[in-house]
Amino acid sequence: MCIVRAALFVRDSNRNRAVEGAVIQSSTFAGWFAEKATDSNRGFQQLNTACTSTLNESNPWWRLDLHDVYRVSEVVITNRNDSYAEQINGAEIRIGISLENNGSNNPICAVISTIPAGESYNFSCNGMVGRYVIVHIPGDWEILSLCEVEVYGYLAENLAVAGAATQSSTSENWFAEKAIDRGLQQLYTGCSSTLSQTNPWWRLDLHHIYRVNRVVITNRNDCCAERINGMEIRIGNPLENNSNNNPICAVIPAIPAGESYSYSCGGMEGRYMNLIIPGDMKILTLCEVKVYGEVLN
Repeated sequence: MCIVRAALFVRDSNRNRAVEGAVIQSSTFAGWFAEKATDSNRGFQQLNTACTSTLNESNPWWRLDLHDVYRVSEVVITNRNDSYAEQINGAEIRIGISLENNGSNNPICAVISTIPAGESYNFSCNGMVGRYVIVHIPGDWEILSLCEVEVYGYLAENLAVAGAATQSSTSENWFAEKAIDRGLQQLYTGCSSTLSQTNPWWRLDLHHIYRVNRVVITNRNDCCAERINGMEIRIGNPLENNSNNNPICAVIPAIPAGESYSYSCGGMEGRYMNLIIPGDMKILTLCEVKVYGEVLN
């Protein structure tokens, strides 16, 4: 059994994740669209139809959304094969979960000094964790052109899916478990919700004590996105007051409808993660909760 699982893992991590993602760039020159860097076409980069390009601008960027959190082992960049190969010079590869500054504030995997025309260079990212892969050139009057971007890695372990969820009350069939089912957030069937009450809460039992590095919350994508406003993320071990007295990782002022926001918890230790909105006549709705961290020995 172990041999089979290892073989499956190797095949899975050797898959180019970029082709399954969604791409965007800071601007587009003519028909050099962002999607052309993930069309699985390393060859014929000398043709205009095979590459991306931004306009000449300050801090141009290209971003790949992997749709989930991965441990990225390697990024492969293929440069254009003409007289403008220098347009990749100084580009930074950044990987992370934040969309702040269009993702350009995420940690750096590598800085590309240069790639010869038409060549593909591999950059090791050593398992950096992130949903977004950003290629960014800092500076004024820069053009970013890419002919192929490949991303290799594997899904980071979302601890929430192995946990047990409960909540202070349940509105109809909006059960607590629906926040850890990887469901479609735009559908009513994919979200959890409490009734209107005082201090509504949702709790995840991780079954073991973890150092929690990051929590990702996805809001509902309809009329009632404000029902997450003011929510506290709490992590700890005691069950006193339904674990709502545990230390705070973050307070969420708001999350736009259908969006996923990431919160760093800096290795806070705990078995229980609680989400609570303090106050009267409050409703707590969640469409997905993901938790990342390491188990304590």
